[in-house]
Amino acid sequence: MTDTPEPHADPSSGGEHAAMVARFRQVAGQVLGELMRADPAWATSLGDHRFDDRLADFSPDGTAERAHVLVDALGALDEIDDAVLSAPDRVDLDILRSRVAADLWRLTELRPHEWDPLAHLPGDALYGLIVRDALPPADRLVALAERFRAVPGALATARATLHGMPRVHVETAITRVRGTLAMLGAELDALVEREPRLRAETEAARATAADALDEHLRWLEGQVEQAAGDSRLGTRDYAAQLWYTLDSELSPDALLTRAESDLIAVEEELTEAAAEYAGRRLAPDEVRGVLDGLAADAPSGADTVLPLCREALADATRRITELDLVTIPDEQEIAVGPMPEAHRGVATAYCDPPGPLESAPPGGGRVPMLVAVAPPPDDWPAERAASYYREYNGHLLRDTMVHEAMPGHAVQLGHAARYRGATPVRAALRNGAFVEGWAVYAEELVDRHGWCEDRRTALAFRLMRLKMLLRSTINAILDVRVHCFELTEAEAMELMIQRGHQEEAAAVGKWRRALLTSAQLATYYVGHREVRGIAAELRAARPSAAQREIHDAMLAHGSPPTRHLRGLLGLDQP
Repeated sequence: MTDTPEPHADPSSGGEHAAMVARFRQVAGQVLGELMRADPAWATSLGDHRFDDRLADFSPDGTAERAHVLVDALGALDEIDDAVLSAPDRVDLDILRSRVAADLWRLTELRPHEWDPLAHLPGDALYGLIVRDALPPADRLVALAERFRAVPGALATARATLHGMPRVHVETAITRVRGTLAMLGAELDALVEREPRLRAETEAARATAADALDEHLRWLEGQVEQAAGDSRLGTRDYAAQLWYTLDSELSPDALLTRAESDLIAVEEELTEAAAEYAGRRLAPDEVRGVLDGLAADAPSGADTVLPLCREALADATRRITELDLVTIPDEQEIAVGPMPEAHRGVATAYCDPPGPLESAPPGGGRVPMLVAVAPPPDDWPAERAASYYREYNGHLLRDTMVHEAMPGHAVQLGHAARYRGATPVRAALRNGAFVEGWAVYAEELVDRHGWCEDRRTALAFRLMRLKMLLRSTINAILDVRVHCFELTEAEAMELMIQRGHQEEAAAVGKWRRALLTSAQLATYYVGHREVRGIAAELRAARPSAAQREIHDAMLAHGSPPTRHLRGLLGLDQP
């Protein structure tokens, strides 16, 4: 077994089988194109710029047309005889069919466009064109002008469509609209300076968008007190959301049982590590004191958090290179910076890679992969902001950079960008459980080999890694209990602060995230269990392979669901 993905069937070889292979690849491209047409912001983020001049249409006619397209797409995919396809093509067919089915269910059953104001905001559609240097400035400005002119209609549709909005969604939408308005300032001015002949057209269109955003902001602010919708999906819808998000048959009850059992095991492991660090036996209620001591030893703040992240990234890169744990794609640059205001309100940090379908930027060079870190919200009181920086202290930021960048998301997504399939399916569609599972596994991998040679510093990393493993396990528990079992805010805060050793600021943010999202918080825990299981199986199947060979093989197939990755690696063969 090699680390090279299985070759694709050649449709030029003739015969009925070849015709079916060619038909599948044609249909796959057409279906992906329709998915991107329906979500132009997503298409732009992928690097497909055919729809850069428009916004998503959530009008009644627009959603009805999209539902019709999705039904037709499922029919076309169901006509493909997967028995004649190669293994990679069969995986692509299944991934694409699952995505279309998920989109259809969300559009016609979950219907977030009717109750979630975040679904209508144009920030993501504008961000990619303003900030990403993937197209010539003139092309970006022309497309931006079209999207600016579409903003009033899109937001008017939102106001006519939305009802029963949950308060937390309205509050987060307000934050993001303000961030989008800020993005239309200096960042856009800098882009216009590079193509001044388009200044007049751009500024007129920008004024149109800004006026519409101001109007929508006032409307949202007027909705806060009356926003009484329920963020919780309920058992039936959550089970479906979990199914489509994980691409797994794991039920909410089974997930909850496993996570609550594993939480106890992680607590015990953390207590043992804290005792080793302290040099004495500890009771479980003494662990928090050790973690607080580490936070005090490596403080961070508004002026130091980004420099600490950059330092941690450099140290992690050196360590991974030294240990030769995985190939680091040399074509990918990584930049650490503040999270754009238009994206704040859900996660504390994320990795934003170049679009996988993007061609080389004008003038050559490379679009860097951004690791974005959010500061605490401006309206937080001073003590809560201080709590945020205690949580994200210098020790924990090392673990964060391992997760988000090295050898976590940045390395995995860099490998995924190298994958060349017969269809663009795996370039466009990433499985969140695999992506997050690899990043949590990356933390474990660095811990297993040691952050550095100094035992005490390596132990400090282990303590932070185990604290984050507690967090990812609690994430899954929160996700199920919030949406299926009416977990209260007080109960959630107690779970996160007492058993998860989280600072109050981190717990407040995670509670909001549990209400704003569904099933995504489970991807860390579920994905980690599955990825580490695959790594163990692959080591057993290839006992002579080096660590780098094992991990490169796992990353050689894009970002597929783990059930497909096992097959692609030959692990499901007797």
